[in-house]
Amino acid sequence: MPEITVFASLMYLPHGVRVLATWAYGWKAVPILAAGGAAAAWLFTPTQELTLLEPVLIWSILVGAASAFVAFEIVRFFGYDFYCGQRTKLRWTGMIGIGLLASVINSIGQTLVYSELIVFGNTFRVQVIYATGDLIGLIVCMLGLMLVFRWHRALESSPN
Repeated sequence: MPEITVFASLMYLPHGVRVLATWAYGWKAVPILAAGGAAAAWLFTPTQELTLLEPVLIWSILVGAASAFVAFEIVRFFGYDFYCGQRTKLRWTGMIGIGLLASVINSIGQTLVYSELIVFGNTFRVQVIYATGDLIGLIVCMLGLMLVFRWHRALESSPN
């Protein structure tokens, strides 16, 4: 929906990577995600758009890299620790909830970062588009991870 925003995607896989990396590595994922976000921005963003976004791009990268960590910490503050290793079994519904919270944090942060480039009449629609793309990206990444876990378990249980 480029008429609303060019900054969001319908299936944003990096959000799934953010949430799952933060689940696995906690705060240690934030600098790695920031470095990956910076590398991706400078490698894949067309020069014309990069020039337009450059003044706020670092803030955008930092908001994106930290959003999942902030969501995990908010949930942990309320007594639910979903980090890897804290439970015997991963609760996927909880991860989707954390992904949704991280998406809301990210979309609000990105809206603030890009406030001079977004028409405020579209703010709610922009945030809904961010959240939709983020959640679809998270679900796709989670499905991929579930398949990898199943494949790994099948390899472990197969006779050699």
